[in-house]
Amino acid sequence: MRRPLALAVLGALSLSLLVAAPAHAAGSFYDPPTSFDAAPGALIKTAPMRLAASVSFGGSVTPLPGTATQIMYGTTDADGRAAAATGVYIEPAKRWTGAGDRPLVSFAAGTQGQGDACAPSRTLQSGIVVSSDAIAIGYEIPSIYSFLARGIAVVVTDYIGLGMTDRVHSYVVRLDSGHAVLDAARAARGLEPASVTDASPIGLYGYSQGGGAVAAAAELAPSYAPELPIRGAFAGAPPADLLEVMNSADGSSLTGVVGFAFNAIAQYEPGLAAVFETELTPQGRDTLARLANACIGDALLTTGTAFTHTSGWTTTGRSFRQLADDIPAVREAVDAQRIGRLKPAVPVQVLTGTKDDIVAHAQAKQLAKDWCAQGVNVTYVPVVQPVGTGGTALNHLGPAITRGVFSQQWLVDRLQSRPVSGNCAALPLLP
Repeated sequence: MRRPLALAVLGALSLSLLVAAPAHAAGSFYDPPTSFDAAPGALIKTAPMRLAASVSFGGSVTPLPGTATQIMYGTTDADGRAAAATGVYIEPAKRWTGAGDRPLVSFAAGTQGQGDACAPSRTLQSGIVVSSDAIAIGYEIPSIYSFLARGIAVVVTDYIGLGMTDRVHSYVVRLDSGHAVLDAARAARGLEPASVTDASPIGLYGYSQGGGAVAAAAELAPSYAPELPIRGAFAGAPPADLLEVMNSADGSSLTGVVGFAFNAIAQYEPGLAAVFETELTPQGRDTLARLANACIGDALLTTGTAFTHTSGWTTTGRSFRQLADDIPAVREAVDAQRIGRLKPAVPVQVLTGTKDDIVAHAQAKQLAKDWCAQGVNVTYVPVVQPVGTGGTALNHLGPAITRGVFSQQWLVDRLQSRPVSGNCAALPLLP
């Protein structure tokens, strides 16, 4: 984990970290209404939510680290259609001691999976979800709680489709991801009785899938959400170029993420259905179907995809990256998710491990270069890793742990309007 629970020293007077639950119960909060306010960021419904790890001193005292409200809000998918997304807003118990109104962080979780049980709002309620067909782990809880311990409000998006049964979760689809992060911030500002205001500075924070979502949000914000007072964006290990990530993740402990990505993209690209029919073996199609309902724990333990290669899913023995190289429709669909072609209007930090064994280092550095070339205030942070970790994901997760405190402090400095000059000039000299 990136940082110990800020409140662990107090002892958990009410603590629940394991629950056996169905992936989705009919009539639950996650069922979208037949009609709703389609405006981006509009609140569709809310409900009180209990946090898995919390400290309570009685009904008259606000529990630590804060009070959670489950939200469903309007957003926009990659086809420009109105969609509903869920998430959670957490009002900190701690008072904000900095200048101005309480800040808000729109937090984008790392890879959770693609099944309904994987939604971050679910694991924030239970810590771990174990169901008959899914294993979900709330590994982002310490990082979220670290912001709350500073008196900073946090809104966490479930992205589009995660937790809900109306569509497949659009994993790493850049427009869906970026819109969901920005609209979660809009929804938080409209929530009563949240203490954030229209003047509250906003920060964007995410690592891995979340880093890609934040990167997409940062460059979409000037056109999609120009009214939001965003002050900075931290994008850790961002999968900015999926063509390259398809290579680095393939054959690793998380080969399943390649399947997550193709499932997500295919729902927006009807032409890929024919490609899947002709290019994938029955086992390959079955693997994608299983991944569509799997969480990160399943990708590691139960789907049979860990340390396998996508070439074993195809009729010709070509990997998914080779399919993209050889078939224009596949390449165009994947390349459409490329981040770095638009210009963020706020300072950004791009952090990457130099031997990241899941999300290729070079493509993350290229994102920093692409933004620097457009005049963006970029702080590029390469975490030097002397040796590889053989696809175990240790080098991918390492910087999230070792650099978590520093990454959060960088964003807090932006929320407090402290200047930063970036290091684009030095970038060619950095690993």
